[in-house]
Amino acid sequence: MEKLGIYIHIPFCAGKCGYCDFYSLAGCDHMMPDYHQALLQHIHESESAILRYDVDSVYFGGGTPSYYGAERIADIFNMLKLNGNVMVDSEVTCEVNPDSTDPEMLKLLRREGINRLSIGAQSANDDLLKLIGRRHNFRQVRKAVSDARDAGFENISLDLMYGLPSQTKNDWAETLAKAIELKPEHISCYALKLEPGTKMYNEYFGSPIIPDDDTQADMYCYAAEMLGKYGFAQYEISNFAVRGYESRHNIKYWTLEDYLGFGPGAHSCMGNQRFSYIRNLKEYIDRMDTGEDLIDERETVTPLERAVEYIMLAMRMTNGISEKEYRTKTQCDWRPIIGVLKIFEEKGWAVREEDRWHFTVPGFLISNTLIGIMLEAQTTGRVDSIPWMREAYKVESRIALPSTEDEIFKEIYRQQVAKKKF
Repeated sequence: MEKLGIYIHIPFCAGKCGYCDFYSLAGCDHMMPDYHQALLQHIHESESAILRYDVDSVYFGGGTPSYYGAERIADIFNMLKLNGNVMVDSEVTCEVNPDSTDPEMLKLLRREGINRLSIGAQSANDDLLKLIGRRHNFRQVRKAVSDARDAGFENISLDLMYGLPSQTKNDWAETLAKAIELKPEHISCYALKLEPGTKMYNEYFGSPIIPDDDTQADMYCYAAEMLGKYGFAQYEISNFAVRGYESRHNIKYWTLEDYLGFGPGAHSCMGNQRFSYIRNLKEYIDRMDTGEDLIDERETVTPLERAVEYIMLAMRMTNGISEKEYRTKTQCDWRPIIGVLKIFEEKGWAVREEDRWHFTVPGFLISNTLIGIMLEAQTTGRVDSIPWMREAYKVESRIALPSTEDEIFKEIYRQQVAKKKF
């Protein structure tokens, strides 16, 4: 059978971080029992869909799953095992915050089959942690890792953030050094993104105390180099792992594999169907109680959209793309893409290793722009030669190049068109 990833959304938090725009709620602990029953019922009623697959990854995200409680996490996982073919070697991840973990709850999680932890460390600078609304200090991060090892966890990931208010390059270097000292198997490095509607957006958007683009680029490049020296191979724009410890679940998103979500706001993609559930906790619970439809949005993924997504997602990874895989997944002409990639190679933004192409670290820094150029080449280069594309193109809007401050990117595209390699 085909493989399936399961995502469980836990929308509860002890407090809302200043940068977070995920669907999560603080001060709603009284709704946990009702939500738990609704979630278990939803999983049970989805048995027929789950049983069509072998489940090889489960991810408890949030929100703060550790705040929800180990007993409830175990209940949910047991319900999945009762209603699906959960493989014995599945990767089962639970996000935890250092302030909501303790030795006993970690032991319970490990005993019940959770075998991977994603710890929200964010920074080793306690002042920065307070500034962004985190409830822990770095001493608690160290203790959480130590307790997790004692509980038997052999697969631990640390989430880190750079580009924080007033954060210097030295702050970032110290955070990376202290994270490496903890010897996790996986490290994620995310740039702060100020999202409209968040507390930090209102306080810091346009503020001079946010590190500028050049400083953030230096932080990113330093992280890639530093982590590489200590055995953490980069396998995606923001993710680094000891060989063999790449996140199996997250790779599903980037390689267009099937996944099924549960919980308010959770997304799913199965076959050519993509859908998401209502982003409202109370309504999610009420609709499960009355039997109403939980789906908020649903769409059929067209061949054109799938081809576009393949480029957008595959080029996020250091595994990149190959001619054979590209032709198989998109049924499109490779020549426009290879033409652009060769130009990127000349500029040091992409590299070919054996039969696969991927971005370099400098390429990842401007990946949105480079991917935009590839999408333009993909679209304009195949309309006349691919029958299904001609029809799809009539009803789809033209893919525009992303805006950029540097005219060189547009010039590269113009030069490539002039050479008639498309």
